[in-house]
Amino acid sequence: MRIMVIMLAVTITFAVAFITVLLISITPTKDYSIDVDAMKDEQSLFVNARITITNTGREPLTNVVVNYGNHNEVVKMINPGEKIYLSPPEGSRLDKVEVTANKGINITKDYRRPIKLPGMIGS
Repeated sequence: MRIMVIMLAVTITFAVAFITVLLISITPTKDYSIDVDAMKDEQSLFVNARITITNTGREPLTNVVVNYGNHNEVVKMINPGEKIYLSPPEGSRLDKVEVTANKGINITKDYRRPIKLPGMIGS
C-alpha cells in the first residue's frame, strides 16, 4: 500500500512539472512579437500564394504593413494570438515578403514551397 502511495505521489509530481513546463513554453514572453509564414505553391497553370501573420506577443500590433515587393497592404491591428491570412495581389513578386509594424517589428521572409509528393495533385 505504501509503495502505491509513493508511486502516485511521484506520478502527480511529474504531471504537475510537465504541465508547468508546457504552460511556460507557450506563454508569450515579449510584448510585441510576430510570426510570418510566406508560402507559394506553383502549379502547372497558376501559382497559389498566401501569407500567414500571427501576433505571438502579449500586446496588439498596429499599422502592420505587408510589402509584397511591388505592392503594399496595411492591416490596422492584429490582437494577441490572432492569425490572419493574406493573398498577394495579382502581379506581386513572389520571392520574399517584408512585414513591418509599430514597436520596431521588421521581418523579411522568403517564400517557402510545400513538399511535392508523387501521385499528389499538383506534383
